[in-house]
Amino acid sequence: MKRTLTALAAVLLCAACAPAATTGPASSPATASASPSAPVSLSAGGRSQVPGGTVPPTSGIAWDEESKTEAAEVATRAMADYARPQAEATQWANDFARWLTPQATADYSTVDPGNKPAFRVTGRATLAVDESNGYGVTVTVPTDAGRYALQLLRTSKDSTWKVNRLTPPADR
Repeated sequence: MKRTLTALAAVLLCAACAPAATTGPASSPATASASPSAPVSLSAGGRSQVPGGTVPPTSGIAWDEESKTEAAEVATRAMADYARPQAEATQWANDFARWLTPQATADYSTVDPGNKPAFRVTGRATLAVDESNGYGVTVTVPTDAGRYALQLLRTSKDSTWKVNRLTPPADR
């Protein structure tokens, strides 16, 4: 019995170390195809990573003026709730959380509002829209401490925009 277990262990060990078998025909570098084996993936800004690749059409949600207006309003209101360093911490967190994705709610739950340099929104929000992505947008909101970039996401055309991330001005 002991000898059988030892032999079985040796076979399993050798099998684990052996190279995997290929199921297709072998090819050498000289005969390998230059065409991609998977769909082209995109970098930020919708540019192809592969020369000659194409940008896919919008992923199910087309941009319209109503979507753009709603995104700008949500970003401005969220920033107004964020830019209140004088607010009591619990009230600040509750007010700000209504604008956030679940992940952002967790990420910003320990923020001390007293550490915020911004006290108010000072101008109109501007959107950086990627026409091929109707699920997300970056909105820049000017404040008395500089321009904050807010990443907004939505799950469908009829869902509410939610803030996923705030990026403070570069000099902060």
